[in-house]
Amino acid sequence: MKLLYVHERFGALAGAEANAHITATELAARGHTIGILHGPGTGKNEAAWQTTFTARFALGPGDNAAVVRGALATFQPDAVYVHKMADLEVIAALVASGVPLVRMVHDHDIYCMRSYKYNYFTRAICTRPASLYCIFPCLASVVKNSGGGFPLKWVSYTDKKREIALNQQFRRMVVVTTYMRDELIQNGFDPKRIEIHAPVPRMGDPNLRSDFGPRNLIMYAGQIIRGKGVDVLIEALALLDVQFECVILGDGNHRAYCEELTRKLGLADRVHFKGFIPQEELKGYYRECSVVALSSLWPEPIATIGLEVMRYALPVVAFDAGGIKDWLEDGHNGYLVPWMDRPQFAARLKQLLLDKPLARQLGENGLKLVSERYDFPQYIVDLETMFGRVMREKVPG
Repeated sequence: MKLLYVHERFGALAGAEANAHITATELAARGHTIGILHGPGTGKNEAAWQTTFTARFALGPGDNAAVVRGALATFQPDAVYVHKMADLEVIAALVASGVPLVRMVHDHDIYCMRSYKYNYFTRAICTRPASLYCIFPCLASVVKNSGGGFPLKWVSYTDKKREIALNQQFRRMVVVTTYMRDELIQNGFDPKRIEIHAPVPRMGDPNLRSDFGPRNLIMYAGQIIRGKGVDVLIEALALLDVQFECVILGDGNHRAYCEELTRKLGLADRVHFKGFIPQEELKGYYRECSVVALSSLWPEPIATIGLEVMRYALPVVAFDAGGIKDWLEDGHNGYLVPWMDRPQFAARLKQLLLDKPLARQLGENGLKLVSERYDFPQYIVDLETMFGRVMREKVPG
C-alpha cells in the first residue's frame, strides 16, 4: 500500500504530530510505502520524520492546489491520510482528485470556529453544531490570533461551512471517542463513514507501581492553559482538609495566574509548579503518586494523559468534559466529577487520599482496562485494515 499523509507541520510538536509519526513509522515497518504532503517544519525531530516519510512534498505560500496535484501525480498513492490541515484549497484539491481519502479528527477544528467547543469568557462547553449561532451570540467570528501580530483574527462562517462540506466527502473520518463521533454526526457527517480508533499511549513500565505512601501526592500533568482548568483544580485543593502535596507538571500561558492564585489561597507550601518534566523523570512522581487530577474544562477529545497514567496503575479524578468518559468509568478506575463541581472534586480526591487500598484497587482496574482496550499492535492492524476496506470500496457515481 502506498499511503500519503497530509499534515500542516513537519516534525515533532504536540499530540497530532506524535500520532502521525508513530502510525506512519509502524505502517512503514509493515512494508507500506509512506509519503507526506506537509507544511513548515517544527525544527524538532525532523530527521526521524525524514527517515519515515521517504517521499516528501512541501506546501508553501503559492498555489498549493498545484502542489497537491503534483504530489498525487508523482507519488500515486492508494489512499491519502489527512491529519490537521486548515488550507481549504489543499482539501478541495484532494477531494477533486478522486483518491480515497481518510481524515484523522484530532480535535474540534473542522466544525468549530473557535476550534475548541468552549466559550472563552463563560467557560461553557458548546453543545451545538456549527450554525449562525456561532456568529451571534457566540461571537466566534473573532478569535485569538496565536500566530503573532494583531491579537485577534477574523474567522469566516462561510469558510467553516465549506470546510465541513468538503470533509463530508471523505470516505472515512477517524475519531478517538464516541463523543467525537457524535460531534461529527451532529454536524451532518454520515455515521457509516465514521470509525473510532483511539490513539494508544506509550507502554508503561510493568515493574513500576506507586507506593501510595503518606506523602499524599496529587499529580497534574499537561499544559497550563485556561481550558485545562488548573485554576479550578487549585480552588478545589483549597477545600481539602487533609494533609496533601500537589505537583503541577507542565507549562503554558496560564501558569503565572495559577501560581498567584496558589499564593492567594495559602497553598504555596503544598502546591508546586515544576514546569516541563522529561518522560523518564515522570516515573519518579508515578512511584509516589496517590491520585492523578485531570481538571480539563474544555471538551477533551480523549485526554491521552489519562490513558498514560493508567499504564502505571494510578487512579484518576476528572471533570466530565468531552470524551473523558470513554475511558474513565466512575467508581471503577477513578471518579468522573460533574463539570466545574469543585466541592465534589475535592471530596473525591480526599476519599482516595484517605483510603489507599481503594486508590490502589482503582489504579489496578485502570491498568487492566487500558491493557485490554488500548493495545498498540491491534491499533495499527485496525488502521491498516480500515485503509484496505476504504481502497476496495466502490463509490456511487
